[in-house]
Amino acid sequence: MYNKTILIVDDEPRTRQGVQKTLEAWSEGKYQIISAANGEQAIELMKQQRIHILITDIRMPEITGLKLVETIKANNFSPVVIVISAYSEFVYAQESLRLGVINYLLKPISKQKLISAVEEAIKVDENKERVGIIEKVVDKKLLTNAHNPSTRETIQEALYYIDNHLHSEISQKEVADYVHLNPSYFSVLFKEEVKVTFSEYITRRRIQRAKELLIATKLPIVDIAEESGYKTAKYFIKIFKEYEGMTPSVYRKNNNERVF
Repeated sequence: MYNKTILIVDDEPRTRQGVQKTLEAWSEGKYQIISAANGEQAIELMKQQRIHILITDIRMPEITGLKLVETIKANNFSPVVIVISAYSEFVYAQESLRLGVINYLLKPISKQKLISAVEEAIKVDENKERVGIIEKVVDKKLLTNAHNPSTRETIQEALYYIDNHLHSEISQKEVADYVHLNPSYFSVLFKEEVKVTFSEYITRRRIQRAKELLIATKLPIVDIAEESGYKTAKYFIKIFKEYEGMTPSVYRKNNNERVF
């Protein structure tokens, strides 16, 4: 299984094959490197599989590189795009930037510049994936009320402690002791500052953690349950379904599917 797929689109066989050969040698099998001779082929490939990095020539018959970029944006494909061209006119570079292209390389392309551009594109893609995961797993109730700059320092310390001990059993008394407060007073203060009870906060954070693992890893459900602080997978699945309206397996399937 490849980490990412890089698609090269160029109507000139020599350039296309040269770029592919350079990237295959550089990637050492870590990435899948594929190519297309025109924009139509590229679009068909993107319908069939996810493309992480797109490297396209700007001047091609029928569907130009810029037209290709416009088309993939309109169809909600989301590769990070690098444009290559033998033309150095400012208008091409300007239009490329407007369309969200991250790099513009002029032919003949040096191997080092090509590799540097691809490495930068991979970093951009990884950042996009991280943001995507955060958007999917965020609990709006916790986002609104927890870790607010105005939250008292004592409660901030408690939240930090909880977040670092989600995988183990956590009692209200344990956290109260950690921040040097009476458990009863801590309970009232916690609800006042975070707007949810201590036990609800723990559950929501554990579900949030489980969602992160379901999307970002291939860990079995039983391991995710344990990592999220649940002793049994059966109880974890029950609580997860109560909060998310579906089982962890269905949640994973729904959020890992690629829609084209």
